[in-house]
Amino acid sequence: MPSNGLQASSDRDLLDAYSQAVIRAVDTVGPAVVRVELGRARGSGVIFTPDGFVLTNSHVVEGTGSIAATLPDGRSLGATLVGRDAASDLAVLRVHASALPWARLGDSRDVRVGQVAVAIGNPYGFDHTVTSGVVSALGRSLRARSGRLMDDVIQTDAALNPGNSGGPLVTTTGDVIGINTAMILPAQGICFAIASNTARFVASRLIRDGRIRRSVIGMAGQQMPIPRLLARTHGIAAASGVLVTAIEPQSPAAAAGIEEGDVVLAFAGVPATGVDDLHRLLTDERIGVRTELTVLRRGRLTSLTVTPAESERD
Repeated sequence: MPSNGLQASSDRDLLDAYSQAVIRAVDTVGPAVVRVELGRARGSGVIFTPDGFVLTNSHVVEGTGSIAATLPDGRSLGATLVGRDAASDLAVLRVHASALPWARLGDSRDVRVGQVAVAIGNPYGFDHTVTSGVVSALGRSLRARSGRLMDDVIQTDAALNPGNSGGPLVTTTGDVIGINTAMILPAQGICFAIASNTARFVASRLIRDGRIRRSVIGMAGQQMPIPRLLARTHGIAAASGVLVTAIEPQSPAAAAGIEEGDVVLAFAGVPATGVDDLHRLLTDERIGVRTELTVLRRGRLTSLTVTPAESERD
């Protein structure tokens, strides 16, 4: 058994190592974290390229007016909105200045539950606030303000508050592994960040196109359980499908002959057990592409062909 003195020394060493790890993360990424202001709305962002592209949350910049980005060194820069995507709650801004600090986006596939996570942001106007904790869970799903489900969300107990939105979640080596987006109130220690791999993909599309292109078929629906007898009769493996509750006039769904009361079971051969599954399958690659839709209509399986159109929504 170690003596009390040796135990105390060991504890101090561990605390010093933890402190140094957090300090290293903050020193590496902190200079690239900006305060984002649009009217009364305030949030955070992180510069992720040397030429001034900034990642933040879509909800931080969803208003109208001029956007300002303030660096930790006090420089206040005008920012232009490159594009935003409410469905993933991500936006890209551009600031123009010389010698800008920037942070590296890490690979969120390498993140492990239990590893140290550091959040940097500007909660309640307290600039450059640092909190730390651990990665609590991976692969969470979270409903965006747009109503769509965001997948591959990182859960952390690093404390977040209003104003942290859009700031980075960082590893001890200074890699950005997430963009902080939400906390659960009144719970404590349940906070969420959009994984860096998702942020990298969305940012690349926003920089290229100014928006995320998605496909739509023009119908409303809700999840519906498949009766066991019908499932056994038709060899349906899924326990649920999408009950069609409305069809938009002159939409791809109307052109394909989809009817209210149909139950969509699969899209392009992939099971659609609910509306969220269907949303995931309606990617930009499906725009204008004839696609097989499997539906259950009045107790019988039917195969239809639908050609999704490009969504005009944000």
